[in-house]
Amino acid sequence: MLICPCALFSLIYTGVFVGTFLLIALVLGIIVLSHVIRKSKSKRIASSSQQCVGIFHPYCNAGGGGERVLWCAIRALQNKYEGIKIYLYTGDNDVTPKQILSKCRNNFNINIDDKRLEFVFLTQRKWVEAEKYPILTLLGQSIGSIILGFEALLRFQPDIYIDTMGYAFTYPVFKYIGKCKLASYTHYPTISTDMLRRVANRTIAHNNKSRVAKNPFLSWAKLNYYRLFSAFYGMVGRCADSVMVNSSWTENHILSIWNAPFKTHRVYPPCEVKHLKDIQHVPSSDGCIYILSVGQYRPEKDHPLILQSMYELRTLLVNDEDLWNRMRLIFVGSCRNQEDLDRVKHLKDFAKHLALDEHVEFKVNASYQELIQCYQKSLIGIHAMWNEHFGISVVEMMAAGIIMIANCSGGPRMDIIETSEGSQTGFLADEAEDYARCIAAILYNSNEHNERIRQAARASVDRFSEKEFEENFLRVVSPIF
Repeated sequence: MLICPCALFSLIYTGVFVGTFLLIALVLGIIVLSHVIRKSKSKRIASSSQQCVGIFHPYCNAGGGGERVLWCAIRALQNKYEGIKIYLYTGDNDVTPKQILSKCRNNFNINIDDKRLEFVFLTQRKWVEAEKYPILTLLGQSIGSIILGFEALLRFQPDIYIDTMGYAFTYPVFKYIGKCKLASYTHYPTISTDMLRRVANRTIAHNNKSRVAKNPFLSWAKLNYYRLFSAFYGMVGRCADSVMVNSSWTENHILSIWNAPFKTHRVYPPCEVKHLKDIQHVPSSDGCIYILSVGQYRPEKDHPLILQSMYELRTLLVNDEDLWNRMRLIFVGSCRNQEDLDRVKHLKDFAKHLALDEHVEFKVNASYQELIQCYQKSLIGIHAMWNEHFGISVVEMMAAGIIMIANCSGGPRMDIIETSEGSQTGFLADEAEDYARCIAAILYNSNEHNERIRQAARASVDRFSEKEFEENFLRVVSPIF
């Protein structure tokens, strides 16, 4: 069907008019909203001398390494500043504040003063869930975080805003509309130069599906989408007054994209090394040799690679059947939602497919005491995530006297594990065969050699302690208080 030029012009004109009207309405809405928020905040400041700190962490009850950073930061602020009250923005509406703080104590052995902490429960967290955006996921989640940020700001307007999850697109909302001073702690950049490189090289990965990697046009489109997104990510990131990153790897990417070197600081995440260094290895009564993996059940943790490593280990130990029969692998991790629970089921099926089910155990949402028991009886630790931003579980297993094997990339390679002879603190690997060879090397090493690695590892982890984190965290945020 042909469209006459007049009708086409009329259609374009109508579209431009409607688009302009919506844009003007949006701008006016933001101006009115900004005025209401500032007026409300002025009244609150006039009626109270308390300084209010809003901390944005929509998944505060997840129980992972990011949550340890959150709770240690809250404890440090409460200990340092008596005249503040902290408001924690969270989307965990299925639990009570008492349950959240109880999990904090059980998982991390951290006690929080609940009289100076108030939870602000958000209802729009669904907009930052990845499954809501089958395409343009980064863009969708970032726009979703703006929606969630507006909800947070409308529910409570703080004097200081601290983001501890990396939702950089909320920064303009709080800085320019909420008129807040702003600090951020980034665990993992929303987009990294590695992601751009993978798309440019058409490398298949969990965030670059094969149908895109194999198609030149789709790869070109995705690369330009990533470049444009990266530019916006840098713009919003520079809104922060103080920027903290958790590792050298993250620091390199944030400096490259945000380009704010004078306000970017590397603050290693807190690891409970002091207590863990006192743990003594207790050989299991069943005579088994335990390999431990600690990490949330998320796709990037690459649990299937660890199972493949065990399969390869069985091949290496084919002439030592008694040793293989003693090998046991324990997965310890938390599940955030049903998708993670389904992932555990798939891992169990995969273990059965590899005929490893009798050698593998899964612990889901284990308590802190259960984790300590696993530390005590495990000889080897294994961590398979490629470009892990830091690796709290890697540090904590080293502190507990477990000989660590981690992926040869990211934080473990750049900040944590040393492989040089004479100062070795662990092992680095890439593929399943590499992990299997490292496990076999530890099994056949002399006790003296393994003990030297263990002692060197324990001596190296003090720089990642909770005390070091709290001192550095307070040093960076103090200018905005």
